[in-house]
Amino acid sequence: MSRADTAAELERLMARKSDLTRDAADAVIASRLQELRAWQAARLAGTYEDLRRDPLAADAVSFFLSDLYGPQDLARRDRDVARAWRLLKRALPPRMLEILAMAIELDVLSAELDLQTARQSPPGPLTAQAYADAYRAAGRPEARRRQIELVVAIGSTLASAVRSPLVGVALRAAHGPAHLAGLGALQDFLERGFAAFRKLPDAGGLLATIERRETRLMQVLLAGGEISGKEGEADQRRPG
Repeated sequence: MSRADTAAELERLMARKSDLTRDAADAVIASRLQELRAWQAARLAGTYEDLRRDPLAADAVSFFLSDLYGPQDLARRDRDVARAWRLLKRALPPRMLEILAMAIELDVLSAELDLQTARQSPPGPLTAQAYADAYRAAGRPEARRRQIELVVAIGSTLASAVRSPLVGVALRAAHGPAHLAGLGALQDFLERGFAAFRKLPDAGGLLATIERRETRLMQVLLAGGEISGKEGEADQRRPG
């Protein structure tokens, strides 16, 4: 995708995220979303507990769980992008711009799916069975596969970026100006991803493990099964 195409896609995604934020403003839905995301965060922590014990993979796994797949509010990062978009699309290295575009697409897609799943959730505590039923009722298997594809693609692009000295130099040079300009959340996001993947000797192995586990869990849920968050214990192939 060209820089111009990436820029146009980012602008579309930012508009869509704004619409989703308004849709999720209802107090009942907002409360259910918070519970849903907490449940998902606990599931992810359990699924990847084994990989987080690997000192070489721990930072990369934490980046995925907190910055890409986590329950945190990314509004500050989104505001950074919206406010500084004219500068970013000229100044960011192409690979970092691509990572940013994919991360925001993942954020928007996850927000859509979470909202649809929350709307399907019955009243009462969110149990494994209730989550599975709501997930299946929300459906959208192609969108859920795209979620997994984006996680793998972001990781692959980061793994490629860390091999380029120029990308690292550009990020370090941007640190001070970005924080002075009020773009600290965005800059820190990019730096965390870059630093995490610099430590990782085998990104391909880690990404294959994430893709395999998330695909299997998606298939189980869509087929009517439940998940506990301990599924990683049965898949002990290490990332490197």
